[in-house]
Amino acid sequence: MSERDFEPLGGEQLWQGRIIGVREERFRYPDGEVVSREIVVHPGAVAIVVHDDEHVFLIRQPREAVGEPDMLEIPAGRLDKPGEDALPAAQRELAEEIGRAADHWELLKTFYPSVGMNRETVHVYRATGLSERHADSGENERIELVAWPLDDLDGAIAAVKDAKTLIGLLLLRERLSSSTAPTPG
Repeated sequence: MSERDFEPLGGEQLWQGRIIGVREERFRYPDGEVVSREIVVHPGAVAIVVHDDEHVFLIRQPREAVGEPDMLEIPAGRLDKPGEDALPAAQRELAEEIGRAADHWELLKTFYPSVGMNRETVHVYRATGLSERHADSGENERIELVAWPLDDLDGAIAAVKDAKTLIGLLLLRERLSSSTAPTPG
């Protein structure tokens, strides 16, 4: 066991809400020290970078937690339950949030948004080959669809503050620039 390894010792549930919970967990390190950490437990989430040949589709919605009435984001949503497969959740969220389905799906990245206190995992997909498909989330969402010009991707990146959106758009820019780069000959 290296000095950075740790052994989970278990913990207790401090609070449980509709979406998240908070646990106090204990861990033992090789030197014998036992530490306690408060950890937010979240079922996970999906985010979708969706585009056609002309636009990347974003949404604008209020985000009360940070006091933003018009947060610009890529479509996203939580997994309904821990262990839910991410791709079907992404497909559901795409239909619910922007009324689209996609023929082509690519997992761009899976990441942890806040490793110091949160177990949430976010799966970012790229969706192309779009068609109409509507679904009702059953939630009171205040979403405005924004068709941002794909040739102004840098403008979209500059306009967003949300981490999953920044990650998704930066990965899209990387994919698009590598697909148009000349091949060495």
